[in-house]
Amino acid sequence: MRNRINIAIDGLSGCGKSTLAKALARHLQYKYIDTGAMYRAITWYFLGHNIDAQQLDVIQRHLPLMDIDFRNENGDNKAYLNGIALNDELNTPEVSAHVSEFAVIADIRYKLVALQQKMGAEKGVVMDGRDIGTVVLPLADLKIFVICDDNVRAMRRYRELHARNIETTIEEVKANLISRDKIDSSRTIGPLSMAEDAILLDNSYFTPEEQLEFVLNRINQLKH
Repeated sequence: MRNRINIAIDGLSGCGKSTLAKALARHLQYKYIDTGAMYRAITWYFLGHNIDAQQLDVIQRHLPLMDIDFRNENGDNKAYLNGIALNDELNTPEVSAHVSEFAVIADIRYKLVALQQKMGAEKGVVMDGRDIGTVVLPLADLKIFVICDDNVRAMRRYRELHARNIETTIEEVKANLISRDKIDSSRTIGPLSMAEDAILLDNSYFTPEEQLEFVLNRINQLKH
């Protein structure tokens, strides 16, 4: 398209939102913003400082000291927290087990949503998360809501973790995904929900290439 657009991708945990968003950003030569990585970075930081989600006063004191940005390295956006590059640290079982606990905290959400909206101020952004189409980029030109069968997404996440030599079981992964869905959907601020103008994508039996084609077809329809 001649005019660059903003694309919001929301959906359940472990359903391949990031895989789709990354592929889409590469294809369109857009900037990719992984908001999930931002919440994971926050979680990693607090866990590393032995701060739990109940210590709200301590969290409030630390938030102004934290800066998160993304840098393009060899065609891939990497998350940086206070200048520290984060990769596998963000996907450990410990971070996965606690990220939803920190993500429901109002001060954390306000801080990260403000950062995300600033990143999306210029067109040409693909952003994925849980409240992008409803809260962060409510005026996004295209909104996609991704769902996937519980067993399928658990297997996908398990294989991803196994490839990174992170030990866990499929049962543990599935339980974590379902638990995160419940927490994310029931929180007061920015709950996981499908925007009224979003397009539903069930990618349970889609290949990565097929789901990319699905969204590209929707983008082409915006021309008409």
